[in-house]
Amino acid sequence: MSPVGSRRFFLRTAAVVGGGLTILPSGIVRAAPGKGPNDKLNIAVIGVAGRGGTNLKEVSGENVVALCDVNANHLAEAAKKWPEAKTYVDWRKCLDHKGLDAVVCSTTDHTHAFINVWALNRVLHVYCEKPIANSVHEAAMVREAYLKRGGKVATQQGTQIHATDNFRRIVEMIRRGAIGNVKSVHVWCSRLPKGGSYLPDAGPAPAHLDWDLWLGPSRVHPYNPEYIGGCLAWNRFWDFGSGQIGDMGSHMMDMAWWALDLTVPTSCKAEGTPVNPDTLPERMVAEWEHPANAWRPAVKVHWYDGGNKPGFPSKIFGRDEMFKGWVFNGEKGYILGDYDYRLLMPKGDLTHFSSPKPEDLIPPSPGHHAEWIVACKTGSPSLCNFDYAGRLIQHNLLALVAYRTGKKLEWDASALKAKNCPEADAFITKTYREGWTLNG
Repeated sequence: MSPVGSRRFFLRTAAVVGGGLTILPSGIVRAAPGKGPNDKLNIAVIGVAGRGGTNLKEVSGENVVALCDVNANHLAEAAKKWPEAKTYVDWRKCLDHKGLDAVVCSTTDHTHAFINVWALNRVLHVYCEKPIANSVHEAAMVREAYLKRGGKVATQQGTQIHATDNFRRIVEMIRRGAIGNVKSVHVWCSRLPKGGSYLPDAGPAPAHLDWDLWLGPSRVHPYNPEYIGGCLAWNRFWDFGSGQIGDMGSHMMDMAWWALDLTVPTSCKAEGTPVNPDTLPERMVAEWEHPANAWRPAVKVHWYDGGNKPGFPSKIFGRDEMFKGWVFNGEKGYILGDYDYRLLMPKGDLTHFSSPKPEDLIPPSPGHHAEWIVACKTGSPSLCNFDYAGRLIQHNLLALVAYRTGKKLEWDASALKAKNCPEADAFITKTYREGWTLNG
């Protein structure tokens, strides 16, 4: 397939292939059995405050039949709006709620993979906030559990920006060859996380908080309110989160992943602030090498966080201080972008690039949550399903493995092994405390 023909093929099937769904020989996506388009789903929402509150609002047109949270105060507030819903503190009991069709997971990251796998094993549709897992191995397990369902469930990772028109226009520009073959893409987010150590014992947890269930599968840590005292306060700790590459990397790397049709890297290296056994790097840069595919040559992907940025002089693009963004470096120019911004800077004229026809445009999204709900009922594709998102999160979190080993990893994705670095095994998987099983 020629490069131009390949790009056209990928654009016309982006709403399906870009989402990683299996296409049958007829070209039709296998419909998932379940509700009809006009029927309401019976949904459980696990984690009902913060992002959970937003997700509750987004699915409020369906039947919210179960609410679950380890914080009794949050649970009581949500129950005021959904008084008919049954309330749970333990998500494991919530997943066995009778008549359940679907689950929305909005908990802390270290329980995402557990809830996802357990829900999929019960053949429930799942929407989960990013990242869908907290280690390379967990991401692989979530993806495997989804693929085992053989099209019977709809899944969606909460990378909401994927549904925007700006994302679609940049993907089209890249795949239609606006800057020629892309040699590299540079992605960054300038958040400045704290380092430090696990927090000291602050005495008993308040009566409204089930601290043991909040800890879930992680090692036991004494209660300290600072873990839950602000937005993602827990995310800097290895046992609970995956830092900037796990959080904002899920959003920002998504653009590179979709536009360049990435799947599995062959290598990864990373460096940053000195390795801390308790907390993630305050600053990190990483590089992955991806092989060529049917329509583009091999490409390098770069990540920068903690104030690090690529060496591109953003001033020439008219964006002096970009907090986050990406630059695609192609043979015929650059594309600079952010959530709501894009700028094409060609190296010469644009005679090689014409305006797209309507049929070449990626269709608009009905909304990130709506896309998932329709998929639950009809089997239509969801673009950020757990096949697509599983590979993306494996890719991102591999950088943390490389960072902790201090080596460039030669990656074998099928075996989840660094071929040249056996010590990486200790960081690919996580150890859970007794009584917690990922594949429940």
